Amino acid sequence: MSASRTSRRPPPLLALVHGCAVLLALGALGCVLWTGLEARGTALAFGVLITVGELNRRSGPHVREAAPLGAAGALSYALLGENAGAPTHHGAAQVVTVVLAASLVGSVPHVGRGQGPTADQLARRVLTVGFAAVCFQPLYNQGTFTRWDGPAYALLLLALLSLTALCDAVLAAALAHSRTRWPFGPLLRDELRALLGIGSAVVATGAVMALAVAVAGLWALPVFSVPLLLTQLSVRRYAAVRSTYRQTIASLARATEIAGYTPAGHARRVAALSREVGRELGMSRPELTVLEYAALMHDIGQLSLVDPVPAGATAVLPLAEQRRIALLGGAVVRQTGVDAAVAVVVERQADPCREQPPAARIVRAVNAYEEKARDAGPGGPLTALEELRLGTAGDYAPEVVEALARVLSRDCLTSPVTG
Repeated sequence: MSASRTSRRPPPLLALVHGCAVLLALGALGCVLWTGLEARGTALAFGVLITVGELNRRSGPHVREAAPLGAAGALSYALLGENAGAPTHHGAAQVVTVVLAASLVGSVPHVGRGQGPTADQLARRVLTVGFAAVCFQPLYNQGTFTRWDGPAYALLLLALLSLTALCDAVLAAALAHSRTRWPFGPLLRDELRALLGIGSAVVATGAVMALAVAVAGLWALPVFSVPLLLTQLSVRRYAAVRSTYRQTIASLARATEIAGYTPAGHARRVAALSREVGRELGMSRPELTVLEYAALMHDIGQLSLVDPVPAGATAVLPLAEQRRIALLGGAVVRQTGVDAAVAVVVERQADPCREQPPAARIVRAVNAYEEKARDAGPGGPLTALEELRLGTAGDYAPEVVEALARVLSRDCLTSPVTG
């Protein structure tokens, strides 16, 4: 019983981050209830903007910023000092309260569909907006920034927003590391790379909104929201194309199962486990995508065989036959129009270990593990790992086998999933 309770306990970092976010939100709400709401019209306008941004939230895997318009509006409100030339005098507590309230209201429809923001996303939004507001609002209200004017003031806002975005990237990587135990370095690298895409658009829009409202008033909000909405629409369409692309690859991978060459779900299991091993070894997101696609299509060369391999177990075939099937598979992948990097991995999965690219080493080891574990009975997973370790002298890369063992131990994957 105690073990089960311990396993359900959230990691310390998650509890710390969520606790800080809750304390900040409660403290901000209490302060606003005590002092009252300043500049209610401005607060309402930004609240509506953030709500609209949350209503346009998009969900799905690998989504760096689910609600870019809401994020830009929140950061803009945190760094707002004037409205049409008149000081706003709202503080950091009011910023956090308005942003959190608007985010929750805009998330209601998504929560009803089971696609609402996670606790990590809400905690990040509260903490990052609170950080930006604490860095700006007290100093601005005290007149510290009065000597900053024109381009210098714009650069100041961009610097504060960039620092906030960097803090958010570190926080996101740390939360993901705490939940998954994946290496922190690659997670942070992916987060920083994402800042060059939609992240830079959010930062730029937040700065422009704050500057425009300071000069032209609240009418600037809808005008400067349009570019980010169009960017979000383009990103959503690109994500839909990528999703269709992946579904096409998955359908091609199932051709060997439908034809009876490989067991049902084999390609999907190898792809999922290969991606986990790739993360464990510190691969970047683009490298993981190539790895996943290659793992899905690693057996497609078997379609050229006259007589199917029993249970599709190519790991037990002579090395020359494995290479022939791999080369045939690579040729098929090239004809489908899939990225050439995927074809290279498929072609070289049977090459000598030292000559293989990292993705090919992973696919080879994971495929062998899945086949051996599936056919070895109740003790199959341990037996399969031991056989892979014994084969690391020439057949399998030692670092890949050890990463596979860590993934299986961490995720309790002691047997292959069937079906």
